[in-house]
Amino acid sequence: MQEISQSLSLAVALITSLDSTLLSIAGLSLRVSGIAVLAAALLALPFGAWLALARFPGRQGVIAVLNGMMGLPPVVVGLLVYLMLSRAGPLGPLGILFTPAAMMIAQALLIFPIIAALARQVIEDAWGEYREQLVSLNASRAQCMRALLWDMRFTLTTAVLAGFGRAIAEVGAVMIVGGNIDGVTRLMTTAIALETSKGDLPLALALGVVLITMVITINLAAQWVKSTAMKKHG
Repeated sequence: MQEISQSLSLAVALITSLDSTLLSIAGLSLRVSGIAVLAAALLALPFGAWLALARFPGRQGVIAVLNGMMGLPPVVVGLLVYLMLSRAGPLGPLGILFTPAAMMIAQALLIFPIIAALARQVIEDAWGEYREQLVSLNASRAQCMRALLWDMRFTLTTAVLAGFGRAIAEVGAVMIVGGNIDGVTRLMTTAIALETSKGDLPLALALGVVLITMVITINLAAQWVKSTAMKKHG
């Protein structure tokens, strides 16, 4: 018990003193997850909107697959990205395995289905409400997509924040493709796993507190955005 108390005290000291190692790891985590979420959202939101409005044979099957991919095992995604980026893989010549770029790709692939599936549901619900109005204006499918994406931007922001929360808390995929290299690809989640196994509890606890704080902040932001959207749409 005394050892745990000492570890907690040292962890608080690391946080309050803005330890350089702690800040470096947290900063890299935010940068990797932020870019991954931005890239995923830029592709997932239009795809989700298109899927909501499109009608084609096999559409329900595509939706079912997309929804199922929301629960993709991170280690499997990491393995697939590793195979693509390895020297023998199709993207091997890029030489980005065990770099932050590889971790961004893995996280983006993980959260793409989450954002796309949530966006599809949101836009499809909105389409049922605004369809007659948009059709009466002779709006094209692309114009309808843009209008609905803009009108539902607050609700869609919640989907993006959900993706960010999943990305920043991920460990399996980034461990495989990043290698957990000190000062290069060591994120908060991978550092916590490593430092705990080494017995360096103060740093692991400090990183854990920072990570939990970030996740809670993201959830609070998502709740605020959701309440704002509900007030807007009355």
